[in-house]
Amino acid sequence: MIIAPSLLAADFTRLGKEAGRAARAGADWLHLDIMDGHFVPNISFGPEVVAAVRPLAKKLFFDVHLMCSKPEILLELFVKAGADQITVHVELGERVAPLLWKIRALGKKVGLAINPPTSIAEVQPFLGKIDLLLVMTVNPGFGGQSFIHECLPKIQQADAWRRAKKLNYRLEVDGGINNATVAECARAGADTFVAGTALFRQRNMGAAIKKMRKIAHANAPRSPI
Repeated sequence: MIIAPSLLAADFTRLGKEAGRAARAGADWLHLDIMDGHFVPNISFGPEVVAAVRPLAKKLFFDVHLMCSKPEILLELFVKAGADQITVHVELGERVAPLLWKIRALGKKVGLAINPPTSIAEVQPFLGKIDLLLVMTVNPGFGGQSFIHECLPKIQQADAWRRAKKLNYRLEVDGGINNATVAECARAGADTFVAGTALFRQRNMGAAIKKMRKIAHANAPRSPI
């Protein structure tokens, strides 16, 4: 089970220290939400911020989620900034296939995300080309939102396809993840959990991560990837 604190929920006045705190607390990944104000109605941070944080969390896997209308102009910038994996959205339509190819060509892990209103069938043609499928469990754009329980069948379907096709993509969830919803998502088949406020707002992040990971393991229907 992978626990990935989301830097979007960190104290923006001390992002470097917050990234280091996540690393020391035992996080597996650091999730970085990149918003452009077009694809979603918010702006977060860009490649220069990621590059500045990277040396302060050297051991963490940088999971970069591009919620951007033109990710093709950003891929190389985030690779240079230190991304280990780059995720783009299936809602980009005909641009998805070349984007996935480009990320792979740049030598990085390939992720594909899907928003709550979008049919899970939209991701099916790409499942053999990705390392991670991110099922958004809130409408993207802002942190601190409530979990959308209607997204659970999507997680179950994505896990069923993974088993049937004998694929190894990770199944990630992001949005409203806490100790209650992590259990629901783990039971549905998720194995990678992005949590923002539930982790960064805790005084003892290490204890919070350990507890969340333990709950995820306890509710997993099978051995995690």
